[in-house]
Amino acid sequence: MSAHPISIKGVLHAPTGEIVLLLNEREEWELPGGRIELGESPVECLAREIAEELNLQVEVRSPIDTYLFEVVPGKHVFIATYACALVGPFEPIVSQEHKRLGLFAPDALPVNLPKGYRASISATLEASV
Repeated sequence: MSAHPISIKGVLHAPTGEIVLLLNEREEWELPGGRIELGESPVECLAREIAEELNLQVEVRSPIDTYLFEVVPGKHVFIATYACALVGPFEPIVSQEHKRLGLFAPDALPVNLPKGYRASISATLEASV
């Protein structure tokens, strides 16, 4: 049995209703978030990661989904996604971990967004209807 790294990701809407995504080094869009640290809860991890990656404060809400994601051939990461709500102003500053920030309408998500993230975004939209 092999262990996989755990990454906690958040679906966050900008005040305009667009989905907040980050472009990574593999030229893929991804949800903000990252690796959980020892002794940290998923909620604490996600709030910390979004603060580090975007300089934004969020309220981490309900869990959305969990799945095993093949990042590159043969390398898997266990992903847990949560709904998030912005707390305070939306004035993102992108860290050096990502190439840039993207704001996308829920019905116009980029092609290079992995299907697991796409499914999590869809699930949050369905839950809010």
